[in-house]
Amino acid sequence: MQKMLASVAQAFRPAKEAGLKPCPTLRVMRRTVTIAAVTVMAAIVSAARAAAQGPVKVRVQTELGDIVMEIDAKRAPNTAANFLRYLNAGHYDGGTFHRTVKMDNQPDSPVKIEVIQAGVNPDRAKEGFPPILLERTSVTGLRHTDGVISMARGGADSATSGWFICINDQPSLDYGGARNPDGQGFAAFGRVVQGMDVVRKIQQAPNTDAQRLTPPIRILKVSIIG
Repeated sequence: MQKMLASVAQAFRPAKEAGLKPCPTLRVMRRTVTIAAVTVMAAIVSAARAAAQGPVKVRVQTELGDIVMEIDAKRAPNTAANFLRYLNAGHYDGGTFHRTVKMDNQPDSPVKIEVIQAGVNPDRAKEGFPPILLERTSVTGLRHTDGVISMARGGADSATSGWFICINDQPSLDYGGARNPDGQGFAAFGRVVQGMDVVRKIQQAPNTDAQRLTPPIRILKVSIIG
């Protein structure tokens, strides 16, 4: 690439340097080629950065301790971008873990799971962004294993701000799984890398009202740390 650009620059070097009279047409061509070359190089650099993009590390500070997560922006780019958009807007600061799903509190569900679910600060609930398209695990290659984080949803393309953490492997939440009747699964987009002990503490917190944590576990702050 460098040799190609050098050759282009040599071919279109200033006319005075070549011992020729300046030509307006040649100057226009030279500018056009230079702009095109810069555009191509910018695209190459951008693609290289995207290919090399690593996970985004996030700390969730709760009243029971910290949870550190890695957001997989490479394999689940749209879901990751949505989560980070809410994070950067401060919507999760002051939010809560409000739901715990355990083996003993879902008697009407034929397909049982174990997760804890979080949401935004209730005061920001009406300031959300539009729903996103579902990034299926059949496309991303991610699976709902122990510690994986994923988006809560109703319909297939209805996820907004709610998210959950898996406790133990939950294959029924993957594409083709039976937890949701539509079989489309949920959009996994990262994993817990530190603080699963805190996740389990939250799961075991009191929930006297069906699956609602009573009281909910407060999220103090969510921030990017790497």
